[in-house]
Amino acid sequence: MSVRESILREMGLGPIWRLRDAPDTEVPDVEAVADAAVDVAPDTPANPPLRRLSSEMLSMARNADVAAEAPAALTSAESREPPAAAADLDWDALTQAIQACRDCSLCEQRTHAVPGIGDHQADWLIVGEGPGAEEDVQGQPFVGKAGKLLDAMLSAIGLARGENVYLTNAVKCRPPMSRPLDASELAACFPYLSRQIELIKPRLIVVLGRPAAQALLNTDIRIASARGRCFDYRGIPVVVTYHPAYLLRNPLDKAKAWEDLCFARRQMRDRSSGNGDT
Repeated sequence: MSVRESILREMGLGPIWRLRDAPDTEVPDVEAVADAAVDVAPDTPANPPLRRLSSEMLSMARNADVAAEAPAALTSAESREPPAAAADLDWDALTQAIQACRDCSLCEQRTHAVPGIGDHQADWLIVGEGPGAEEDVQGQPFVGKAGKLLDAMLSAIGLARGENVYLTNAVKCRPPMSRPLDASELAACFPYLSRQIELIKPRLIVVLGRPAAQALLNTDIRIASARGRCFDYRGIPVVVTYHPAYLLRNPLDKAKAWEDLCFARRQMRDRSSGNGDT
């Protein structure tokens, strides 16, 4: 057994197979990633189903009065600039601003704001939806069962938390009882995410979950139809896939998320060789 195979087995990723049409010499077994790597119970109540959000955001986009109240969520991605309060902040100041933020009602019941964690010069930026119960307690993103799944998924494509990867969320405070996010909360937090992207300058963004995708891309998105496509945020390629918490509740879609990560890896490699386009 090779060293790599031993490591993967220790992580619960099971046997290795080789995809017929893939350029990689070794690729983790889809079924292993789909089942063995994430054989844990659903993380409840953190990160409950968030499908209702898209209709809320779409309704807001169609309602001129609501749009006037939350213009940041409804303007184009290229024209949305961070406000002066966030635009020039360095990492320390930005973190302090997030931790002290009171721009929406989510601050009222939080234990900790969750700015993000990882390599500040990462090529890979992973953007989730919002903190869950354990994230709220610890002040770090993706530390619960969904975080364990995410770590296994990243490991399967040769990545590790904190090593050329930065993890954050579209919303930095946990919604009470982990209820669905609304558009005004996403809009209030977007300047912080925007500034994080400016500071990191990632080569690729992977967005986990529909609300996060809609916040970043400013359009109504369904994950099923967005899969396998490369979007653009200010010249940075964006790949959309399912949130790990969703996968814990819907294990049949784990293999699809694995395919999405393989697609993201190919996008990164294509751009490294100058063959990619957005």
